[in-house]
Amino acid sequence: MELRALTVLDSLQPQLTGFLQTVCAGFMPLEYEAALFIEIAPGIAINQLTDAALKATTCRPGMQIVERAYGMLELHDQDKGQVEAAVDAILGNMGARREDRLRPRIVSSQIITGLDGKQSQLINRMRHGDMIVAGQTLYLLEVHPAAYAALAANEAEKASPIHLMEMIAFGAVGRLWLGGSEDEIREAATAAEAALEGVTGRDNAK
Repeated sequence: MELRALTVLDSLQPQLTGFLQTVCAGFMPLEYEAALFIEIAPGIAINQLTDAALKATTCRPGMQIVERAYGMLELHDQDKGQVEAAVDAILGNMGARREDRLRPRIVSSQIITGLDGKQSQLINRMRHGDMIVAGQTLYLLEVHPAAYAALAANEAEKASPIHLMEMIAFGAVGRLWLGGSEDEIREAATAAEAALEGVTGRDNAK
């Protein structure tokens, strides 16, 4: 098994929590719980890691996504210690260390100011979270591996009162859509990208 991404969110922010409650197929997280997002390859192996984490802790799984190439697991608990214990159980099962994960690599980062109403309509029809309106500023982020999009979303929300419209934390790359005023978005983007740059791990060059 390859450890591609691993990040522990110490306190799920309200908008990210609400977004996860909208899209998760398992147990819904609550605000300010701790959460783990992990991505491995091959995808099917995520099942045995979920098994190891749940048998060792009181954590509840929100999402388990099995793709052909990658598997992603999100689980959460009120006690961050239980989430850290789940990390230990998973890494023990894999025979891996946290340092074996890939570092996040920002694939693209864009800020669009003064959004046109016709474009905001397109975004609003595909989002699972909040909405964006004409004239606001849009932030788009792509990160590899995908699971790190959750870290970017959570840290952006901690830093600024933005609107979280969509977050995809699985697949070839992770994606994040945020809306707000220009100042709010620039503050959020700075926080999100700094959090990604602060993650240690294996080199993740193109």
